[in-house]
Amino acid sequence: MAMTAPSGVAQDAGSAMPAGQAERSPFARTAELLAPHQPGKPLITLSLGEPQHPVPAFVGPVLAKHTAEFGRYPLARGIEPFRRAAANWLSTRFHLPRPADPESEVLVLNGSREGLFFAAITAARYVGARQGRPAILMPNPFYPAYGAGARASGCEQVYLPTTPANGFLPDLDALDDALLARTVAFYIASPANPQGSVASREYFARLKALADRFGFIILSDECYSEIYTREAPGSALECAGPDFTNVVVFQSLSKRSNLPGMRVGFAAGDAKFLAAFHELRNVAAPQVPVPLQHVAVAAYSDEAHVEENRRLYRIKFDLADQILGNRYGYQRPAGGFCVWLDVSERGGDEAATVKLYRDAGVRVIPGSYLARPQADGSNPGAGYIRLALVSDSESTAEALHRLVETLS
Repeated sequence: MAMTAPSGVAQDAGSAMPAGQAERSPFARTAELLAPHQPGKPLITLSLGEPQHPVPAFVGPVLAKHTAEFGRYPLARGIEPFRRAAANWLSTRFHLPRPADPESEVLVLNGSREGLFFAAITAARYVGARQGRPAILMPNPFYPAYGAGARASGCEQVYLPTTPANGFLPDLDALDDALLARTVAFYIASPANPQGSVASREYFARLKALADRFGFIILSDECYSEIYTREAPGSALECAGPDFTNVVVFQSLSKRSNLPGMRVGFAAGDAKFLAAFHELRNVAAPQVPVPLQHVAVAAYSDEAHVEENRRLYRIKFDLADQILGNRYGYQRPAGGFCVWLDVSERGGDEAATVKLYRDAGVRVIPGSYLARPQADGSNPGAGYIRLALVSDSESTAEALHRLVETLS
């Protein structure tokens, strides 16, 4: 029999939503919300977190050099040069207890999304018997792949509210032993999507201690780690101990290198878990074309394009600082490229989304669509809208000016 979750923690809360809504993409729901309306001005889309900075110059030549390798099936684990480049980048970028082993502690992914999905299924098989119904914990709001993976694994989805009161990170003190004893995996995103909060080394260390005590896997989504305007975010691997036990991190080139259409990333960490992960992905997951892995080798060997990427985002956050000021609870995020605005006094997130689209030609996404209701019926995303500052600086400034004019 499933045990009761702590107060404020929602279990399978998606059932409190209208039929089918828990399964639907927030982007599909936004499209449906806006379908009856037309944009009042030339459209600027800030709803989709799709990087639009230039593709790095080395991509074309590397692809041309390795075009013939499209003619063979890729290995699921990835080519050795890719795994070595990813391992070297991890060891250079973060303060790891020791270098990651490219042979056993790194796996190529067809983008981080499919890896995060299949990791939940692997965790449900890998982790031993639980004391009650197996559960997968995740921040709320959350990246939809977490919920999809938890559902596919057959585990209970437990939503941990991330609010201003807890720094927009799951409150570890709110988790009781009964819940943790049946936990299979714990999704954490740092920098977080949508709020941009960053977990400290102390936070990761506390989470790692809980994972070791209760025997669950930390699935740390770190795909925004290279987009920041202040201090560089850390990694869960930095606190994972010499064997990275119970910790797996997920990285992607979509945000770091402006290559969302290439679909290349990697998972790294606990070698035993990754061995089981590889077995599942070897028969079920999409493989990564070898020429794309060679592009990734070049990408992980170059920091100049990443520094330029950060510079462009810094310009746009400087604009947000100037244009938004302290309106709508705006705070410059510690990481990522999203802005999380409180529009609860402007009619709520759905009403503000419609108004901005209809009157200003600015497309955003309602925060409630990125979250699920908690046990008390509240939705921690309600009253917020998310903006992704992925357009060029001129379009971003225009959109922000329109937003202020329209909502004020």
